[in-house]
Amino acid sequence: MWQAVRHGARRVDEATPDSRDRAVDALRACAILGVVLGHWLVTALVAHDGGLYTASPLGRMPWLAPLSWIFQTLAVFFLVGGHVATKSLASARSRGLTYGQWLRARLGRLARPVLALLCLWAAVTAGLLLTGAPADTVHTLVKLALSPLWFLLVLAALTAATPLVARLHPLWPLAVVLHVDVLRFGLHLGPSWLGWANLPAGWLVPYTLGAAWTRGQLDTRRAGRVLLVFGTTATVGLVCWAGYPAAMVGVPGAAISNLDPPTLAAVTFGLAQCGLALLLRDRLRRALPWAAVAAVNLSAMTIFLWHQTALMATTAGTLWAGRLPGLHTVPDGPAWIAARLGWLPVFALVLTVCWGAFRSYEQGGGRRRVRGWRVRGRRVRGRRGRVVRVHRGFGRGGQAGRRGRVARVGRANGTAGGEDTGAVPRVPRGHRV
Repeated sequence: MWQAVRHGARRVDEATPDSRDRAVDALRACAILGVVLGHWLVTALVAHDGGLYTASPLGRMPWLAPLSWIFQTLAVFFLVGGHVATKSLASARSRGLTYGQWLRARLGRLARPVLALLCLWAAVTAGLLLTGAPADTVHTLVKLALSPLWFLLVLAALTAATPLVARLHPLWPLAVVLHVDVLRFGLHLGPSWLGWANLPAGWLVPYTLGAAWTRGQLDTRRAGRVLLVFGTTATVGLVCWAGYPAAMVGVPGAAISNLDPPTLAAVTFGLAQCGLALLLRDRLRRALPWAAVAAVNLSAMTIFLWHQTALMATTAGTLWAGRLPGLHTVPDGPAWIAARLGWLPVFALVLTVCWGAFRSYEQGGGRRRVRGWRVRGRRVRGRRGRVVRVHRGFGRGGQAGRRGRVARVGRANGTAGGEDTGAVPRVPRGHRV
């Protein structure tokens, strides 16, 4: 088995083009896994009177706040998102694609896995209500299951605005967050909804840093050190002297949440994370096994969307066994933490089942056949690692039927995604692909 794993890892490594920046994929994988592990550690579903309600160990054990500094890695994901989106848009324009074509392709990769999640949870919600489950329990489960969607909505909005924000300096959205927090917490002015202006502005800061990375403005180690030192100093000052919470995630019952909506402390903390990520990118490229990084990146959205479902399926599916420590009990001490650590492999196993069932939605659908060719989604893999994109049309540019099939031939996607390029040759009828 170990030899098979090593052989598979070597094949993945050889199939990856040399032009691919593996550090970017490593940072994305670390960001996704950090969010998943963070949620599994600080989200508790407590069984009480036949129902489930949410609790957090951070509420009863505030000394666990440093855990949120390790596992709250959303800023790194937006940093990578801004970098990848701006590079992708420039590449699309160089190939003659329009902004609309580029945007549809990128948003389509987000929409397919989201649709699968919504359909499943609509059926689950209807089933729970029909079987008499408490309404509060249903609300708790649905809210947790759909909580990752806010992140994707913000990411989709920033992706759509990429041409506008590609050259925006990160200080501009940072200034917006600063002024909003001064009005909210310093002067106690403005309407109650004013804080939600920080939702796009707060995450726009790391996104524009990603665009600056694409422009080559963050290539030096000095840039990473400046972000790390400034972000760390500002965050410590805001927490110690400005009254911001130490936990960088939401805590049920807390007067102020650093994420709901993002505060100035969360944004400066994200700056420190981005600086550290830029300093460590070369080491991550060398240290992390590429096959594992590629596997996470191929299914990043599937892992992100379904990790809360895996936690809830494990919790609800074991209620028949009674109140299990670390799963159904109140998170009030070190014993709960030790028990929860023991449940992490079970959550991972259930998430693996979800991944096997729903990953095809992220990767473009299952297999189908087009006139004798086996197609995964819309692509046919050739003998030499090439991709043929099949078009069935009429008139100039491509005729279907006896005259042949029109196909777009490009390099294969490798192991962690990519985009097709190349000419548009005609593949004769009966030609072996």
